[in-house]
Amino acid sequence: MSLFRFPPTTAPDRPAARPVGDRHRARFHTLTVSEVRRLTDDAVEVGFTVPAELADDYAYLPGQYVALRVHLDGAEVRRSYSLCRPPAPVRDGATSLAVAVKRDEGGLFSTWAQTELHPGFEIDVMSPQGTFTSDLDELAGAHVVGIAAGSGITPMMALARNLLAASDSTRFTLLYTNKSTSDVMFLEDLADLKDRHPTRLVLHHVLSREQRTAPLLSGRIDEKRLRTILDALILPATVDEWFLCGPLALVDLCREVLADIDVPRERIRFELFTTGDTPAERGPRRVEVKAGQKTHRIEINLDGVSSTVESPVDAHESVLNAALRVRPDTPFACSGGVCGTCRARVLEGSVTMTENYALEPDELERGYVLTCQSHPTSDRLVVDYDV
Repeated sequence: MSLFRFPPTTAPDRPAARPVGDRHRARFHTLTVSEVRRLTDDAVEVGFTVPAELADDYAYLPGQYVALRVHLDGAEVRRSYSLCRPPAPVRDGATSLAVAVKRDEGGLFSTWAQTELHPGFEIDVMSPQGTFTSDLDELAGAHVVGIAAGSGITPMMALARNLLAASDSTRFTLLYTNKSTSDVMFLEDLADLKDRHPTRLVLHHVLSREQRTAPLLSGRIDEKRLRTILDALILPATVDEWFLCGPLALVDLCREVLADIDVPRERIRFELFTTGDTPAERGPRRVEVKAGQKTHRIEINLDGVSSTVESPVDAHESVLNAALRVRPDTPFACSGGVCGTCRARVLEGSVTMTENYALEPDELERGYVLTCQSHPTSDRLVVDYDV
C-alpha cells in the first residue's frame, strides 16, 4: 500500500479535534497480565491489572490506546494497541484494562503474544494516549456510526460500550468488514452487546471472502458498495458523529465519500492501525558521530532535564532516533507517524516532517511535531517534550 506524502511540517486535510482531555506525558509502568483470552485463531485479548496507586495514571477515555514494551530476542520491542473495554474495578482499589492483539505477518510481538504470553507475565505498559475519542455527554442522544476493518474494531468496542451505557437515547451503528466469519474479532461480545441494546445498536458485518445472504454485505468495500450501504442501511443525514478505524486505504475511501456527500469534516474522526509500512518494532538504528563530521546540534528537554546530542547531517536520522541515544526514556510507540506518542514542540530551529497521521492543524500551528518523522534542517534545534 503506498503512502501519501505531505509537505514538511504540514498535516493531511483532517478535522480539528474538539477538546476531550489534554494530552499528557506518556510514562511506562510495569503491569501484570491478568488474562489472555482467545478471540480468533489470530487474535487474543490481553488483560492487565492496574494497582490502586496507579489508577489515576491509567484513567482513560474510550478510543484511547496504550503502548506495550517488552524485550524479545535481545531487543526492545514496542507496539501500540487500542483499549477495548471500559475501566473495571478488580479488588482493593485495583482496576483492569484490556487490549486486543492480532497477529501481523512477520510481527515479532504479535506472534509472541499469540503463542507465549500468559497470565502472570509482567509487561511495561504506557499510560493511555490518543484523541480518537469524544465527550460522552456531548454525544448523549446522538446517532454515532463506526466503520472498522479487522483489528480496527478494538477502539470501537470501547466506544460502543461506553456510549450506549452513558445514555439511554444514544444509538450506535457499526459497519465492520473482515475476510470471513472466523476473522471477526469480538464476535460474541458484539452479539452480547446487541442483546443488551437491541434497538440502539445496529451491526452490519461485511465479509470480503465469504458469501452472505445479503449480496450488499458480501465482497470488498469499494466506493460503489460503500455509497450503497450508506444510502440503504445507514442514512448519513441521521448521523451526528463518525468514527473510522482501519488501514489507510479504507479510511481515506470513507473520508472521501463522506466529504462528497457533504458530511462536515468536524463530524469525522479517524485512526489508522497501519499506514502500509511495517511498523518499527525494534529500537533506534545505530548512528555514530565521527570526528570532523558536520552535525546538527539537538537539545532535548524531557522531564525537566536538558540533554544535547550531535546528529551527523549525512545520517539523515530522525529527531527521535537522535534523542534515544542520550535519553532512552524518550517517549515513542509506533515510529510511523500514527500514534502521536513522540509529540514534542520545536522551541528553536526547524525540521521537515515526513509523515503526520496524528497531529491536528492547531498543534502544528503551535510548533508541535512528531519527532519520529522529523529531521533537523537547522544547525541548532531545541525540542521540548514537557510543554
